[in-house]
Amino acid sequence: MRIRITHETAYRYSDPVRSAIQLLRLTPRGHDGQTVLSWAIDADSGARLIRREDWYGNVAHTLFAPGPIDEITLRVVGEIETTDTGGVVKGGVERFPCMFYLRETPLTQGDAALRDFARETAGGLANPLEQGHALMGAIHERLRFEIDATNSGTTATEAFQAGHGVCQDFTHIFLAAARSLGMPTRYVSGYLHRPEQIVQEAGHAWAEAHVEGLGWVSFDPANMVSTTEHYIRIAVGLDYLDAAPVRGSYYGISREALDVRLRIEGARQAQA
Repeated sequence: MRIRITHETAYRYSDPVRSAIQLLRLTPRGHDGQTVLSWAIDADSGARLIRREDWYGNVAHTLFAPGPIDEITLRVVGEIETTDTGGVVKGGVERFPCMFYLRETPLTQGDAALRDFARETAGGLANPLEQGHALMGAIHERLRFEIDATNSGTTATEAFQAGHGVCQDFTHIFLAAARSLGMPTRYVSGYLHRPEQIVQEAGHAWAEAHVEGLGWVSFDPANMVSTTEHYIRIAVGLDYLDAAPVRGSYYGISREALDVRLRIEGARQAQA
């Protein structure tokens, strides 16, 4: 199917700042289930965008806006053609051997309770694919999806103990649990097309686990499904910080307010 993305982010500062710099991971790459038909990213306020690739192979842009500035608007518009591959991801850029993705990070380091949960849920299963599906289902059942209950610095252990969070937290818990069982797993940021919800508040996140004989297989514990043609894959990493759509800072004494406008439309919806 064809999916059209319009993603606009406005940063407003209470007092003009001297400069702002951001790292953007907002540009997808193609793989066997995803073809980029068109994609454009730009910013106002005299900002400069420098394109590069990060060490995972993600397309990244460095944005620099000289001051004084009181507002920056970042706009992304693109169209993707997707096909359902049964959740298996092939044909993407791979910079590291799969075993690299066994590495823990501060956001994905599980405690004893989380490791026990992983072992009790999937430790007795010999097939890694079955382990992944078991973990995905158990996490979905155990956690409550709740916006504003966590933040970008919430760890897998904290979200697991609290029993709630957003897709980022569900994914970090999956990573911590799967890695404790010896499954290479990585964080994926992107978009999810929901035909009933064209206007959305944010992008989406899910996990990919490496399964011998299949390669990378996706698991979305927030929705308890492997990815379909409704998913657009943007960036990967060991955790959220490696694949965050936007990370940055500004120079000056000011308060920052953020306004996001995101539309994710099927091609027929976009033409209507």
